[in-house]
Amino acid sequence: MFDLFDDIPKPDIVWLPDWLDPPTASDTLAALIDEITWQQDSMTTPAGKIPFPRLTAWQGDPDAVYVYSGIRNVPKPWTPTVLLLKTKAEDAAQTSFNSVLINRYRTGMDSMGWHADKERELGPQPVIASVSLGTTRTFDFRHTKTRQTHTLQLTHGSLLIMQGRTQLEWAHRVPKEPEARGERINLTFRYVDSSAPLKRP
Repeated sequence: MFDLFDDIPKPDIVWLPDWLDPPTASDTLAALIDEITWQQDSMTTPAGKIPFPRLTAWQGDPDAVYVYSGIRNVPKPWTPTVLLLKTKAEDAAQTSFNSVLINRYRTGMDSMGWHADKERELGPQPVIASVSLGTTRTFDFRHTKTRQTHTLQLTHGSLLIMQGRTQLEWAHRVPKEPEARGERINLTFRYVDSSAPLKRP
């Protein structure tokens, strides 16, 4: 029988809302807050430079240099808790990662705007494993052609794997949510090809 919903586009994702049990997720969150060296980057806008609405960190293998939003990220060494999460995420995604972008959303006013992770050094169809810890936040997908949207609630201890043509065909964001209480840390594990030409900031 024909399904009216067959033609509605969906991102190529794997969604594991209970990837970590609550006690493990809470212990992991506390460890990350303590062991990671956080930084406050800035971005250039028509009004001048403004700070990112979140704190960030970049860890990985020594050659996993990554440029996004005009920032050249040279990886800091893997910290113990991040390395444990990397190994577990590799098992779930059935692929290898050599780097991770870590975002710390301090309140519901911290956010990330619409974008796609499609830099050349990530390859044509990157696999990105996104681990969420802390306060539940909305995660929106938007199809680049149809403008169709797909929304998830990224819960404490969840894993979202984005793969296939997701980065080519969909943008994503974490919108501001003033009503959200508490912190959220998100780790997006990826593989950076050090032989690919880097974009210049």
